[in-house]
Amino acid sequence: MNYNLAVIPGDGIGPEVVEQTLRVLDKIGEKYGHSFTYTKVLAGGCAIDATGGCLPQETIDICKKSDAVLLGAVGGWKWDTLPGNERPEMALLGLRKELGLFANLRPALLFEELAEACPLKAEIVEGGLDIVVVRELTGGIYFGEKGFKETDLGPAAYDVEQYAEEEVRRIAKVAFDMAMKRDKKVTSVDKANVLESSRLWRRVVAEVGKDYPEVELNNLYIDNAAMQMVRNPKQFDVIVTSNIFGDILSDEASMITGSIGMLPSASLATGNFGMYEPVHGSAPDIAGKDMANPMATILSAAMMLRYTFGLGQEADDIEAAVKKVLAEGYRTPDIAKPDETAIGTAKTGDLIVAAI
Repeated sequence: MNYNLAVIPGDGIGPEVVEQTLRVLDKIGEKYGHSFTYTKVLAGGCAIDATGGCLPQETIDICKKSDAVLLGAVGGWKWDTLPGNERPEMALLGLRKELGLFANLRPALLFEELAEACPLKAEIVEGGLDIVVVRELTGGIYFGEKGFKETDLGPAAYDVEQYAEEEVRRIAKVAFDMAMKRDKKVTSVDKANVLESSRLWRRVVAEVGKDYPEVELNNLYIDNAAMQMVRNPKQFDVIVTSNIFGDILSDEASMITGSIGMLPSASLATGNFGMYEPVHGSAPDIAGKDMANPMATILSAAMMLRYTFGLGQEADDIEAAVKKVLAEGYRTPDIAKPDETAIGTAKTGDLIVAAI
């Protein structure tokens, strides 16, 4: 079977971690008789330098014609002085909108081999953590009406938080479907004590929950959820929430694992199409130094195999290979202890390929 992938290496360490990921996919193809065709396209800062815009139409067109999209990272200091609507990160918002990527899945998994890196007390995370944050990705305040106006206190800016029932319903279904395959528990996070949009959110999630009688549904306000994430993270299984709250909570969830460089993500459209990328950023300070950890991008590719292509065994093989490399004591600089000798990006790729 041949799979066509649009590949966005991006900026900073993006090209380095993507290169190792493609090597892993080629190894999977060799082992299982698949072939992957890669079409590299521009987005982010490199696209600004080459074309004057962060998301060329050609990139959008190629992504739409592909079976899935693999993305490294975008952004960096070089473009920090640009106006907000011209920054490299706007390419991500554009891709989400153009590709209909409404559901963001961000697992927060505490690898047993990296348990000491967790900043929480050992007794809080004993037995490990396995949380999935399901974030609505194309609505809410990030895509709402924006503007400026005069007020009694002078010039002001505003951003509108708005959700339609169908936007909430479809992301809730993703969360409940995922919970059915896990521990059958959904926590919906909102601010229904203050926001009208959150009251609608809570009502629609409850309506969807009636179709999943086996799944336990709990509701938390965002401030309490953020507190509970560090107080008792093991209470969570699947968290479903809005764009802005999901942005915050998924970063918090990834940091309590102590290894943000290890965590993948998937952004899904209706059907099987998705864009897959690591949680970490472009890290321009270590770009080109063979120091970047490619494991998050490699694990994102495993999510792609599982969710878009239905290749569960192949995804399992990649995840097992990553765990084997960790179990053997290999560490990139971001997850190495002070007394440990770290390995580079390319060496990490070599070891994971060999372990498949």
